[in-house]
Amino acid sequence: MSAFTDLHASCEALGTRLFTVTTVDEGAGLARRLYTSHPVEYPLSGTKPLERDGWYDATIAGRQTFVANTPPEFAKYFFDHALIVSLGLGSCINVPVVEDDKVLGTVNILAEAGHFTRERLAGYQALVAEATPALAAALR
Repeated sequence: MSAFTDLHASCEALGTRLFTVTTVDEGAGLARRLYTSHPVEYPLSGTKPLERDGWYDATIAGRQTFVANTPPEFAKYFFDHALIVSLGLGSCINVPVVEDDKVLGTVNILAEAGHFTRERLAGYQALVAEATPALAAALR
């Protein structure tokens, strides 16, 4: 899907080391991976339960970007936090893709600890905002 590959390339230029896109199925209570830069560790067949926690409150209910710049900030929400750290990653953002006030999915970007400065975060959010029409079409 070119919407995903194009955004991945743009994010990689900013320092992204792991990139996935998931669709959100609130009825099933699952997020399903539709694109991955790491198919061995994060295969396309992967799903993740949608837990009603602080991540959900911010990202899905609040439609805001979740930012964690250290492993302890994301470990309490991500059951796969040990795998993330084993890949040399220590920070992440999850940017919701919203259409008609509904979260269709999230763009998930990971890098080394402390990567998401205000300037970088603004850059990533601008890239996702620009790609949202194509992303929404791909996620529908």
